[in-house]
Amino acid sequence: MDMKKVWFITGCSTGFGRALASHVLSIGQQVVVTARKISDISDLIIGHESDVLALSLDVTKPDEIKNAVHKAIDRFGRIDVLVNNAGIGYFGAVEESEDEAVRKMFEINFFGLANMTKAVLPVMRKQRSGHVINISSVGGLVAFPALGYYNASKFAVDGLSESLAKEVAHLGIHVTIVAPSGFRTDWAGRSAENSKIVIDDYAESAGANKSFIRGYSGNQPGDPKRAAQAIVKAVESKEPPLRLLLGAAALKGATAKLDVLKKDYDAWADTTVWADHPKE
Repeated sequence: MDMKKVWFITGCSTGFGRALASHVLSIGQQVVVTARKISDISDLIIGHESDVLALSLDVTKPDEIKNAVHKAIDRFGRIDVLVNNAGIGYFGAVEESEDEAVRKMFEINFFGLANMTKAVLPVMRKQRSGHVINISSVGGLVAFPALGYYNASKFAVDGLSESLAKEVAHLGIHVTIVAPSGFRTDWAGRSAENSKIVIDDYAESAGANKSFIRGYSGNQPGDPKRAAQAIVKAVESKEPPLRLLLGAAALKGATAKLDVLKKDYDAWADTTVWADHPKE
C-alpha cells in the first residue's frame, strides 16, 4: 500500500472479521477492531499496540455505533476503509421461520450495516475519500432453500450497496459488495440459529439443504485468510469492483443465476415490452 490506511472492521471475534483484521495489521495498517465482547478481540492488540483500537460494539445499538466512530476519529483522525462484517445466519423454510429470530437477523445483517455506514459516511465525505466494504454473500445473488430470510437480508444489503455506490462515487468514495460462497468461518456453526418449527413437508427441500450446510461446517473450501488478502487487493485497486465474488462456488452460482435471468427475460421479452402504455 502507498500509505497507511485506517480500517474500521465490525465483527472481529471470528471468521472474516478476525482474518481480515489480522492480515491488515500484518501489512502495517491501523485498525479499529470491534466485537460485542472486548475479551474476544483483546489478543489482536498484542504486538500492534500503536496501530490497534479495540472497541466493544453491538451494531444493533445506534449509541454504541456513534460512540465507536467518535473514538476511532479521536485515536486515528480518519477512517479510510469501513468493513461491515458483523452478521448472523438463520436456517428454516419460509413457513417455518419465526418472526422474532428473523427480525433479530435483519437488525444485525441489514439495519446494523446501514446504520454503521451512515455513521461513517460524514467522515468519508469530509475526507473526499473512503471505501465501504459490505460483507454480503453469494446468497445475496442466489437464493437457497432453508435460507429464505437470510437471503432476503443479503439481497437487501446488495440493493442498498448498489444505490450507495452511485450516490457517493463523485465524492471519491468506493463501495464493494463482497459475496463469498462456503468459507471456513463460524457462519454455519454457532453463528446461525435453526428455526424451532419443523414442517415435514419441507424435509426434501429446506430440511435437506439445512442438513447439508450444517454437515460441512468447518470443511468448506473457502479460506478466510485468502479472502482477507483478496479484500485488501480490491481496496488497493485503482478501479475497485462493485461486487467481489469469493470462492469457486460463488462464481458458479452467480454465473448460473445470470443464465436463469437471461432465459426468463428473453422468453418473455414480447410480453415485457407490451406492458408499456401504447404509443400515441
